[in-house]
Amino acid sequence: MSFNGEFYHSRPHPWHGLKARSEKPDEKHVVNAFIEMTPNDVVKYEIDKETGYLCVDRPQRTTSRLPALYGFIPQTYCGDRVAKLCDKVDEADGDPLDICIYTERQIERAPILLKAHIIGGIQMIDDGEADDKIIAILEDDHVWGHVTDISEMSPIAVERLQHYFNTYKIAPGKKLNINVDTVYGRDRALEVLQASMDDYWADFGEFHKAKC
Repeated sequence: MSFNGEFYHSRPHPWHGLKARSEKPDEKHVVNAFIEMTPNDVVKYEIDKETGYLCVDRPQRTTSRLPALYGFIPQTYCGDRVAKLCDKVDEADGDPLDICIYTERQIERAPILLKAHIIGGIQMIDDGEADDKIIAILEDDHVWGHVTDISEMSPIAVERLQHYFNTYKIAPGKKLNINVDTVYGRDRALEVLQASMDDYWADFGEFHKAKC
């Protein structure tokens, strides 16, 4: 659209303006994922919640790299309902639900939006807060596309994710309080997804109606 010689363009906010998943009954495991980081990134990127722009959170101190694409599922929020699914904590981290996506093809750019199907997750507890990491496969991936549950993945793939999240905040003099021991399958991951969607609408429903 042009106005006084200038061009204006609007796009949906990555968190609030995009849908979490397909509305088809047989595709409840298929989600939209907004990718913030790729395995090549040595800087921690994170969405700015107010503007929707991708920002530098911090340079990574360690040499450990992500073994999968990393981002979040739109219109999700880790609040009270997500916390209740973890019997070791009383609260969640207050962010969109994180997702890690495996694909045979190397994707080197972010931010991008893609579709993925959920196969499981890691119940990460970070400093006393639930911070689940959903694990998924790029939709129609020619190598991993047949996988429907995390039990079908090689254990080392999940171990590498656990190692990354156990170490990516390491810094001299900083005591970490992170637990990534619990790994769950697709059914549990879909429960976490639904809880995060319910948390989103409970906390941001009115905002969404007003702004989007």
